[in-house]
Amino acid sequence: MNKKGNVLAIVIMFFLFAMISFVTGLQNPMGIIVKAQFGASNAMSQLGNLANFIAYAFMGLPAGLILKKYGYKITSLLAVAVGFIGVGISFLSGVAESFGVYLTGAFVSGFSMCMLNTVVNPMLNTLGGGGNKGNQLIQLGGSLNSLAATIVPVLVGYLIGDAARATISDANPALFIAMGIFALAFVIILFSNIPEPELEAARLNPQANQENTVQSIKGALSYRHFVFGIIAIFVYVGVEVGIPNIANLYMTSPEVGIAAGVAGTVVGMYWLLMLVGRLVGGIIGGKVSSRVMMICVTSIAICFLLLGMFLPEGTMVSFPAFKDLKFTMEQIPLGVVFFVLCGLCTSVMWGSIFNLAVEGLGKYTSIASGLFMVMVCGGGVIPYIQGAVADAFGYINSYWVLVIGVAYMLVFALFASKPAKKVE
Repeated sequence: MNKKGNVLAIVIMFFLFAMISFVTGLQNPMGIIVKAQFGASNAMSQLGNLANFIAYAFMGLPAGLILKKYGYKITSLLAVAVGFIGVGISFLSGVAESFGVYLTGAFVSGFSMCMLNTVVNPMLNTLGGGGNKGNQLIQLGGSLNSLAATIVPVLVGYLIGDAARATISDANPALFIAMGIFALAFVIILFSNIPEPELEAARLNPQANQENTVQSIKGALSYRHFVFGIIAIFVYVGVEVGIPNIANLYMTSPEVGIAAGVAGTVVGMYWLLMLVGRLVGGIIGGKVSSRVMMICVTSIAICFLLLGMFLPEGTMVSFPAFKDLKFTMEQIPLGVVFFVLCGLCTSVMWGSIFNLAVEGLGKYTSIASGLFMVMVCGGGVIPYIQGAVADAFGYINSYWVLVIGVAYMLVFALFASKPAKKVE
């Protein structure tokens, strides 16, 4: 791969990173909509998010196999085509006023997000040469991911207006934007020359690609640090999504009574802080190891979560927000501020976990990426569990689910991430 080809490939992967976040992020404010339109509980409001992420459990391995056989370009084209269809179904759910059709759209969109994630992470890691540089590229690409995630809740929150009367059709402009992004991406990828290092390696050494899928999976899972790593990814995505999703439901609940547009801005700030964290992570990623980065951010995240839970709920503070397209300072619970600050910590966790978990896997990297995508379903499972806990014990107490999750990631960083082949 020449340097010019590398730069173009990196730009394309960054663009796809943003798409992943925009479409996935739609499920956050959609939770508010389905509570209003269909009378859903907190747990049921997370079913769209669950459908979106549970698709990873079905598509993770197939996506890895498609990538291994057909390469980055074909996999990317398939992913954006499926994504266009998925968002289109979500739009039709507003026309039909059907919760079932909405869940179908979220599920199909999840297939696309899984395939895109399968492409983006190993490609950026490969283009960076692995190690700290590979992690650095993933962190920088994640910055665009966070920017898109920042925009979505603010945009849809504004479109919703009155949370008590929200309907799926209110979000149509955001759905049209998503479909436009997919259409544009398809054209760009179709006419781009994307490097295919693994396909090239397979052509040069056909014998190296003879191992069947089951053997490849067993080979990847024989690395203990990788096994602990995919569990950490399951937990991480659940934590990353659960923090803002439940905070949004909490703020727009009758007990707090914050307008959907304002709450969307607050949640958007969480994703904006993830952008800041990823930019910083990208800058220092070449000098600070992934392990040190993970130990620091998980420790700080636990502190932020506990502060958010134990500070008095009635204590309100001024927070920057957009209301009716105007910048203003709005009163929000102080604890929510610390939940939002967790974005600085969750920002660099994905790249760090991925980097640590695939270290030394060699030929198993592609199948390992597929297994990673299977475990991303935690982004749907854990928020659903947290929503059920919120129904039973209250919004704030539901954050204990996330404290436990972050504690596991800290243990992974401290002890379980050191490369070691499992003894058969």
